[in-house]
Amino acid sequence: MSTSTAHRPGTVSLRDLLDRVPELTASLAVDTARREAARELPYASMDAVRASGIGGLRVPAAYGGPGASLVDLFQVVIDLSEADSNVAQALRPHFGFVEKLISDGTEAERERWFPAALAGELFGNATGETAAKHPGDIHATLAPDGGRYRLSGTKYYSTGSLFADWVVVAAKDHRDRRVRAVVPRGRPGLRLVDDWDGMGQRMTASGTTELDDVVVHPHEVVVDEAVGVRRTHLGAYHQLFLAAVETGIAKNAARDAIDYARDRARAVRHSGVEQAVQDPFVQHTVGEIAALGYGAEATVLRAAAAIDRALAGAPGEDGVAGAEPALAEAATDVAQAQVVAARAALRAAERLYDVGGASATRREFNFDRHWRNARTLVSHNPIAHKARVVGDYLLNAEAPPLTGFF
Repeated sequence: MSTSTAHRPGTVSLRDLLDRVPELTASLAVDTARREAARELPYASMDAVRASGIGGLRVPAAYGGPGASLVDLFQVVIDLSEADSNVAQALRPHFGFVEKLISDGTEAERERWFPAALAGELFGNATGETAAKHPGDIHATLAPDGGRYRLSGTKYYSTGSLFADWVVVAAKDHRDRRVRAVVPRGRPGLRLVDDWDGMGQRMTASGTTELDDVVVHPHEVVVDEAVGVRRTHLGAYHQLFLAAVETGIAKNAARDAIDYARDRARAVRHSGVEQAVQDPFVQHTVGEIAALGYGAEATVLRAAAAIDRALAGAPGEDGVAGAEPALAEAATDVAQAQVVAARAALRAAERLYDVGGASATRREFNFDRHWRNARTLVSHNPIAHKARVVGDYLLNAEAPPLTGFF
């Protein structure tokens, strides 16, 4: 468990925390292309994230946190992703856990876990199962055992867990209710396997979690009563996180295009110029790539503002944050942002090669990481479904479905 004491509740202002982000992202960006090619997992980078205190960005002021808005958070996610999209994606479960507490956590859960986030502790994920018929189906079990429980099952896509202090596991209890168990990473019976073999996001360590009769105490169990019952902002939040990481990839591709054109690219003979940076074709290409990232960033932040507005409304009678009509509209905004960000990341990654020709394909530059990373993220959810749901909302006033993917 992390023993960081650098960030006690109420000691860090939002402005101070945000001011640390440029130094953090600069450190994360050092040698990223080489480390990705060698698949060096970013343990040091995640320690830097812990030390920065940004894991507590969204903790409300009432609990001693800085109370960042979602616009603040997603700007940070974009900046992190521009430096290293693996680190940004590995933090998605952590920020999602904090967001769940904000949405519908009990007072006891908030009092227990918000201080951990403020202290720099990180939360990983063990939710998905490859044996399930549909994404989101759960077969892992939480069985009573006297005054405690036993947790068993196998998970995959365990993003961030190898770097985390706590692992959040989705399971079904003996009443067939969906529950979450929050257990320390080193607890006996919990085994994290680094077997993620995806072509992209190779350093997120999104591999297997094996659960063999893991002891779980009652205070570590949360019943997810709101899942699939009523709309919360969590589905839109998690989907916008993907779009924010894709946006960072597009911006990183723009940075590589600029650096390569300035420092490595050679002007072709028939261009009529001495340097590549003077070639109108290269200028146009760099400008297009930059515009793709710019547009995606603006779209993601606009969608984040829509969720912020929805959360500013009065909560429902069940205490869950946000009002239904505003949440449905925000979910539609997020779906549009996903279409824009996905296309921007893939297009920027492709256009990068037009800056340098065949030499840009050399392994030493590892430019293909941008497309591989973007394609892996975009593959989480079919963008065609996002566009269809938006169209249905605009044409027929049909709200996005309550599946957690909108």
